[in-house]
Amino acid sequence: MNDGVVFDIIKAMKITRRNLLKITGFSVLAASVLPRVAFAARNSLRSLRTGVQPGNKTRLVIETSMRPSYSLSYPAGQLVVNIANTAANTSVVAKLASDGLVKSISQTQNGDGLQIIANLKKSIAQIPKSGVMILEPNGDNDYRLVLDFIAGTTGTTANDTYTTTSATATTAITAARKYVIVVDAGHGGKDPGCIGKGGTREKDIVLSVAKKLKNKLDANGFKTYLTRDGDKYLKLADRAAIAEKRKADLFISLHANANPSRQMKGFSIYTLSEKASDEEAKKLAEAENAADKIGVEGFTEFEENIRIALSSLQQHAVAEMSEEYATGCAKSFKRASIEQQPGPDVRHAPFAVLRSTVPGALLELGHLSNVAEEKLLKTSSHQDKLVAAIVKSVKNYNFEV
Repeated sequence: MNDGVVFDIIKAMKITRRNLLKITGFSVLAASVLPRVAFAARNSLRSLRTGVQPGNKTRLVIETSMRPSYSLSYPAGQLVVNIANTAANTSVVAKLASDGLVKSISQTQNGDGLQIIANLKKSIAQIPKSGVMILEPNGDNDYRLVLDFIAGTTGTTANDTYTTTSATATTAITAARKYVIVVDAGHGGKDPGCIGKGGTREKDIVLSVAKKLKNKLDANGFKTYLTRDGDKYLKLADRAAIAEKRKADLFISLHANANPSRQMKGFSIYTLSEKASDEEAKKLAEAENAADKIGVEGFTEFEENIRIALSSLQQHAVAEMSEEYATGCAKSFKRASIEQQPGPDVRHAPFAVLRSTVPGALLELGHLSNVAEEKLLKTSSHQDKLVAAIVKSVKNYNFEV
C-alpha cells in the first residue's frame, strides 16, 4: 500500500498520530522507520477573532481544525503566532473588536507552518502561561488557541520570544491529565552493562540518574514510573512491556556508552529503526539487544486493508514522535553545554528495548570508557545537569499532536 493511499485513509478516519496509538491496546513490532507520510499542513485555519475581557485584556482567538502546536514572538507593535503544520486560509476574515489592542491581522504561509501577525495599537509584554489556553472542540467550534494580553512591555523586551507547545499550555491552564513517563535504567542485576577503567558500572550510574529524573519529572507535574528502582535484572521485552502496561506517553531508556577508542566521549541519542544509521549504532544495538520482539496484534474490528494501513501508520507515528522527542532532547543537552559525541544529533538502530507502541528514545549519557568522562558521570553535579536537560526536553515535547 503506497503512502498516498495510507494518507487518504488517515484523513478519512480523522486520526491524529496520538489517537492512532490509542485505537486499540495492542503491541506492535516497530519494524522500520517508514517513509514520512505527509502529516505536514494537515491542520487548517478556521477563524480569527478578538474581544475584550475584564481588566482591559484583549483576547485573540485562533480557531483551527486540529489541536495547534505553536510559538509566540513579540516584535515591536506586533504579536506573531506561528502554528506548525497548518495551512493558511485566505477566505478567513478576522473579526476585530473595536476597543481591543489589535488593529489588524494578516496571515501568511511560512513553509509548512502558518504565521499570523496581529498589528497592535500598543506593544505588549510576553504573554504568561496563565494567559494562554487551548480549548477543545465544542458545538460548532473546533480547537481554539486563546491568548489574553494587555498593553505594556514591563519585564520583557520587544524581541523576546516565548515558545511552547499545545502540551505545555494545556497542562498549565486546564489541569489536564498528567502525562505518563516511563524511565528505564538500563542493565541491572547480573548484567552490569559496560564497566569503566575505574570500576564504575553502567547499571549503577543510570539507576542513580533515573531516580533523580523521576523525582524531578514528578515535581514538574508528570507521572513517572521506573522500570527498576533497584539492582534488578529485566529482559528488554519486559522493559518495553512496562511502558505498555503503564500506558506511557513517553519512554526514556538511560545508558552509558563504551568505545574502543578511549578518547571518544559525549552523549548520543538513538531511536528505533531496523536499519542502523551507521556501523557504530549497529554494533551498539547488537551489544544492548536480546532478540525479543513484540508481535503485531489488534485492529480486528477493521477490514484487512484498513488493518494493514493502521498498523503501518502506527509504526510510522511511533517513529515520527520518537524522532521529535530525540531531536528536542539533543538540543536540550547541547543548550546545557553537555558535550556531544561527534556525529549526528539523533542516530537510529534496532534496539529491542524500544520496540513498543510508546514513543521513546535511548540516551547514552556519556562514555565510561573515557577516564575523564567516567569520573564526571559519577559526580552528583553532572548527573543533576543531565537530569535538568532531560526534564526540559520532556517539558518541551509536544505530547498532543
